Amino acid sequence: MLIPQQYLSRQAEISASFVHVMNQQMDDFMAGRLEEMGHIKDIASVMCLHPTHVSAIVKAHTGRHPCYFFEQRILQEAKALLANPAATVSSVAARLTYDASNFTKFFKLYEGVTPTEYRRQLFNAAS
Repeated sequence: MLIPQQYLSRQAEISASFVHVMNQQMDDFMAGRLEEMGHIKDIASVMCLHPTHVSAIVKAHTGRHPCYFFEQRILQEAKALLANPAATVSSVAARLTYDASNFTKFFKLYEGVTPTEYRRQLFNAAS
């Protein structure tokens, strides 16, 4: 079955809008303008769409669940925070709304090393 081009264009539009709004909310969260990280339901609300619809469209268009984009952005922020030698791993975890243990598991799952190992590699490379 062939999918009409107008539907594919709308999928691209919704997916791009999702990533844009998610990035805006993460920027606001990291800048302290939001107390909590946004969720898919919050982003869908801004987009005036149902969260299930947004999830299905993003998955269909990108091949990845919307959570993937959150996780990648959180990982990006974590790396930036870990680059500050004055910040402890626990403080980075807390800033990203994780407890230290879950943050370490999350980071290792996506980066392949623990936050401490990542930091060690980062600072050894800079030396």
